[in-house]
Amino acid sequence: MARVQLKGVAKRWGNTTAVEAMDLDIASGEFLVLLGPSGCGKTTTMRMVAGLEDPSEGDVWIGDRRVNDLEPKDRDVAMVFQSYGLYPNMTVRENIAFPLKIRGAPPAQIGPAVQKAAERVELLDFMERKPKELSGGQRQRVALARAIVRQPAVFLMDEPLSNLDAKLRVSMRAHLKNLHHELGVTTIYVTHDQIEAMTLADRVVVMSKAQIQQIGTPEAIYNDPANLFVAGFIGSQPMNLIEGELLDGRFVAPGVSIAGFGVSTRTGVVLGVRPEDLTLSDAAAAAVQGPVFSVELTGEATLVTLRAGQHLVAARASKVFRVPINTPISLSTDAKRCFLFDAASTLRIRSEVQA
Repeated sequence: MARVQLKGVAKRWGNTTAVEAMDLDIASGEFLVLLGPSGCGKTTTMRMVAGLEDPSEGDVWIGDRRVNDLEPKDRDVAMVFQSYGLYPNMTVRENIAFPLKIRGAPPAQIGPAVQKAAERVELLDFMERKPKELSGGQRQRVALARAIVRQPAVFLMDEPLSNLDAKLRVSMRAHLKNLHHELGVTTIYVTHDQIEAMTLADRVVVMSKAQIQQIGTPEAIYNDPANLFVAGFIGSQPMNLIEGELLDGRFVAPGVSIAGFGVSTRTGVVLGVRPEDLTLSDAAAAAVQGPVFSVELTGEATLVTLRAGQHLVAARASKVFRVPINTPISLSTDAKRCFLFDAASTLRIRSEVQA
């Protein structure tokens, strides 16, 4: 295990900035997720830690060493990529053993180390198979075992589950969670999938357009978003974001009227409310009203979307809820469950919500 620090680290190619100067302090044994859309700079950040990219400025520290001038092989990191990167002519056993062989480990140590790594990811029944004989999930576990066998100070994982189908991703998330619990190795994990971030991370670094937007625990990122980007990006069903204004402490927009925001009056306000914080109600108690736009059964619940003015507003209802399209319905909520943002700066407005 090792502490990883990025001190003013930035990456530029000519006039293009891939990563704005950032400071990150990743504790020894922490599972940190870099989360954001494609092109936000998260993979470039990881590659600078690995030594595959040189920072344009700033310093990378692993443990008590400044590693800017060290080759990747000398940084004591192990990487797991989106593509499995297995050698097709080698068996599972040989693929796992390869990192130890090229480092000149004694043969007497290689066998037990390979066996232990394979056991951790439940591959003992597949040791003599070639990669072409394995499923996608099994190949990814071979890639994990190959990283584990080195016993590195830091794991670097770049979207390792992206090539798997939905069911396998769920299974592999459980494997990764359990492995981190057992090994306790500092892990930096890159993904665009916020479900992976929420389920795996000790802390999440949300990135957009080469900049860090917010750093926090999954709970803090979800329940206390710092700006509109974080609010809209986090959540398996995105937060509803509605443009409007405050009039004497009431947020108003076409089809929307919610009291409880102090006594302020201001324009250029965006209200955010999550689908699970909206409930079906009668018109007298309505915060949102409009015709039904769609009804989607997700299994454990029904996602009902109505049209309020120009906005589509989604709410979670019972799994047995059904209503025809275009039926007028009403939704209620509590101002304490809502968020306000400044439309111009996109930053959170905190003073207007009553405690």
